[in-house]
Amino acid sequence: MLVALGLLTSFFSFLYVVAPSIRKFFAGGVCRTNVQLPGKVVVITGANTGIGKETARELARRGARVYIACRDVLKGESAASEIRADTKNSQVLVRKLDLSDTKSIRAFAEGFLAEEKQLHVLINNAGVMMCPYSKTADGFETHLGVNHLGHFLLTYLLLERLKVSSPARVVNVSSVAHHVGKIRFHDLQSEKRYSRGFAYCHSKLANVLFTRELAKRLQGTGVTTYAVHPGVVRSELVRHSSLLCLLWRLFSPFVKTAREGAQTSLHCALAEGLEPLSGKYFSDCKRTWVSPRARNNKTAERLWNVSCELLGIQWE
Repeated sequence: MLVALGLLTSFFSFLYVVAPSIRKFFAGGVCRTNVQLPGKVVVITGANTGIGKETARELARRGARVYIACRDVLKGESAASEIRADTKNSQVLVRKLDLSDTKSIRAFAEGFLAEEKQLHVLINNAGVMMCPYSKTADGFETHLGVNHLGHFLLTYLLLERLKVSSPARVVNVSSVAHHVGKIRFHDLQSEKRYSRGFAYCHSKLANVLFTRELAKRLQGTGVTTYAVHPGVVRSELVRHSSLLCLLWRLFSPFVKTAREGAQTSLHCALAEGLEPLSGKYFSDCKRTWVSPRARNNKTAERLWNVSCELLGIQWE
């Protein structure tokens, strides 16, 4: 008994000593560029909380005019007020955007285009994860509709403003979960078979494929695009899974903070010299490996065409 107690005490003492090193390792990469953004305009979806909020905070600190585009305007205003006080930048604005409703997306884009003549960075950050089966206002499965189709439409509506503001960037927040995803064209809306976990993975693969095809179509425009994996982050994204919420608490030393999770988005939005890497996938502030499915050009092109059909748009 005494031996076991001694071993247990030694183990916890060891953890206490090495915990800072473990925490530093799992914190991941850091955006190290000193680029400042006075006069630049940024739109970030879902920036009222989590990674998006910390991304907005840092871009505001660098002098950008930041639009927090979110469904919950009250939470957005609270976040904006906090960021304005923290950064001393009054140009942090909140606008209503519900990515589960194409009417809301179009209304946001119409209002933004009437308000702003330039757009230098669009960060498609918002998302849902492991929701029970449901459909958006337009009848799309929620993960596909919010995580992929909503941002696909938003980017389409804002693209001309990005082009006239070039050099400009589009950053799509994906996930390492894309490695498990598949684009099942025969059951894109998961009506025949649905898994909350796999539906999220499928939508994150769609983000990477969208980035890949978008980069190809943007060549020569001065607009570049990047997909990012933020890491395993403590955020509200896991709220639909009690198991993940528990795991995140138990393994908190190995989970990134929202500020740490924002670093790769910031890197892709700001770092100099990334233009040749348009369409690539980043993690911990560096280009990293994607799944074979995410490199399939035929799938990327077909998904693009199907997305246009579902949304009723023509995007050449």
